[in-house]
Amino acid sequence: MRFDENARLDTSQIDDLRGSGGGGGGLGGRVAVGGGGLGVVGLILYFLLSQLGGGAGVDLSGLSGMEPGQTTDTSQAASNCRTGGQANTELDCEVVAVVNSLDGYWSDAFARSGITYQAPRTNFFSGGVNTACGSATSAVGPFYCPADNEVYIDLGFFRELETRFGAEGGPFARAYVIAHEYGHHIQALLGTSERVRPGETGPTSGSVRLELQADCYAGVWANHAESVPTASGEPLIVDVTREDVAAALDTAARIGDDYIQSQLGGGRVDESQFSHGSSAQRERWYTTGYETGDPTRCDTFSRGVDLG
Repeated sequence: MRFDENARLDTSQIDDLRGSGGGGGGLGGRVAVGGGGLGVVGLILYFLLSQLGGGAGVDLSGLSGMEPGQTTDTSQAASNCRTGGQANTELDCEVVAVVNSLDGYWSDAFARSGITYQAPRTNFFSGGVNTACGSATSAVGPFYCPADNEVYIDLGFFRELETRFGAEGGPFARAYVIAHEYGHHIQALLGTSERVRPGETGPTSGSVRLELQADCYAGVWANHAESVPTASGEPLIVDVTREDVAAALDTAARIGDDYIQSQLGGGRVDESQFSHGSSAQRERWYTTGYETGDPTRCDTFSRGVDLG
């Protein structure tokens, strides 16, 4: 996968909070995250703390990041990320390009359904951040906050995927992670997130259904990634290979509940604590989205649906 070298990148939906003083903070009480707020690997923190007797929540209120609703300029991202050529060589610009593609696809998809699409803001942070869903550290992983309709990501997470989780990595795999969080935004816009009780767990729980649907939405975008145009009408993303798709599926498998519990949580798999779905489920629903390219095929909430 690569980006059109001459494409102009749009950083208007990016807030670069790195360097805003948002790092640090101690652990203690509970973190406030609403709906699908915990991101693609948010259960890691939950599981490890519960194994250590720390309960399901952590207090991250000591962070000194941006206050909810506070704005920052995008000068760092804007000055560094102008073309697709930079997206091929610089990680933050790569994420900007993926965000541009996601907004382009979902805007068109919503328009075809007669619905107005509202793009989320994407925030780069380092160490920790304050959001309308509460405070969080990088340990939570990338996440979507439904209270402010924004995506938050510490770009160092992608290195963690490769070093701690053993994922293959690569731009299409990284794009899957961002597309998954965008999937949560789509759920918020459509009201799907309201169908899930916060904290609900289990192999067929609403939380798992929500996460698997976000995986499917990520696959739908991936199916259309090479057709989303730049301002000039040329595709922004080109040369998606079978190896790229395999790397995305590998990442999905590495962040399944069963894989994380067995590899990072002491070896015991407890399905009652599943909140994101098994590795096989995550691979299946991403594949469903990718092979069909149809968001309507991502209904994980219908009665009797086989989650895989």
